[in-house]
Amino acid sequence: MATQTSTVTAGSRTRTGAPADDARRMKPGRYLSELGWRHVVGVIGVVYAAFPLVYVFSAALSDQGTLTGSNELFGTISTANFEDLNATRFWTWVGNTLLIAGVTAIGTVLMGAAAAYAFSRFRFTGRRVGLTSLLIIQMFPQMLAFVAIFLLLISLGNVVPALGLNSKLAVICVYLGGALGVNTFLMYGFFNTVPRELDEAAKIDGASHAQIYWTIILRLVAPILAVVALLSFISTFGEFIIARVLLQSESNWTLAVGLYGWVSDLLEAQWGLFAAGAVISAVPVLLLFLFLQRYIVGGLTAGSVKG
Repeated sequence: MATQTSTVTAGSRTRTGAPADDARRMKPGRYLSELGWRHVVGVIGVVYAAFPLVYVFSAALSDQGTLTGSNELFGTISTANFEDLNATRFWTWVGNTLLIAGVTAIGTVLMGAAAAYAFSRFRFTGRRVGLTSLLIIQMFPQMLAFVAIFLLLISLGNVVPALGLNSKLAVICVYLGGALGVNTFLMYGFFNTVPRELDEAAKIDGASHAQIYWTIILRLVAPILAVVALLSFISTFGEFIIARVLLQSESNWTLAVGLYGWVSDLLEAQWGLFAAGAVISAVPVLLLFLFLQRYIVGGLTAGSVKG
């Protein structure tokens, strides 16, 4: 009996490993038609996506100061463009952008999480209407509100100068208002995946709603908080139109506005500085993405299981 069992087991292993052996022994024509074309498409996609990045990096290292002079990739290598950034307001713009994007990301997470927790855990009059209204409002493009925001800040600046035009605090408030709806809806689906039994058990132990929210719920929904913070930071970091309209003095400009100012005049466009600044400005987003990478997949997919 033992001999038969071992024979069956060995045979099953042989049958299980047979497809893998067949795949390794696949003829070149069959491999290309069934599997190889996927690798070809993947390589083409990587090259297509990476070429603009390599070209801009080559332009940043070129001392000719033009994009057309960088057609020969890395024909000349010089750090002159990066050194010239110190003679401009570039680092001031970096500080402004990091401040605005960082505060907006933190505020978006706190406001969106509080709203999502309320919609997910409490039952109150107007709850369904509120969720529907948030979703409908987000369907309209922000450009429809530019004139209203501009006039509102003009009037508000007469009463509270810190919230008027050319104020970084005012820009942060505008960004927070625009990001609240979609992020609340995104967090709402994730909050629903957290079992309510945890809340009930904590209440039995004497925990208040605030204690449950800060010490239990927020720790369990950390992936979606990281995703919302990352998305909010990236969208705010590269936002141009609102910042260009509301921030009027050069000392308050963000990176997007400042870099555009270098190339807005085509006759005197400083493409070398623009390329160098673009390369440096990509570093904070890249570092934040790498730091939050382990949360991204879980945060984007878990909320779709139950809503």
